[in-house]
Amino acid sequence: MRVLIATRKEEEFVPFLKMNGFVVETVGDSIFKVTRDEELPVFISISDNNMYFEVDLGNVSKIVDKNFYFKLLDLNTEILPVGFGINNTNPEDPHLVLVESRETGDLSDQELLAVFDAFELATDKAEAFLAGIITNK
Repeated sequence: MRVLIATRKEEEFVPFLKMNGFVVETVGDSIFKVTRDEELPVFISISDNNMYFEVDLGNVSKIVDKNFYFKLLDLNTEILPVGFGINNTNPEDPHLVLVESRETGDLSDQELLAVFDAFELATDKAEAFLAGIITNK
């Protein structure tokens, strides 16, 4: 009989991501830009015991209508745990974003890597959705 024992090893955030093929750039105080392959960058803000993840999909104000928001909310159920949001930091230039958050207290390697995988899948669905909207306008 074969018995497997799981072990736990702790790594620092940035070296861990680099070791797993990500490019990490510090863009502000506790704000990081993380990229992998040809994917859109994921911006990560770390504060207190939370990590906030965001992927910027751009300004969509020219293609927004009631139907757009309904379809977007409906699509949210397909891209969990990631969700659509609006970054309204600059009210003159609101951006559609994908967002996610995690507590840092007991964050595992698989959990962190799964966030990036979820963003990759959600970005693909978002791009297909937006392409369909733009093509039909």
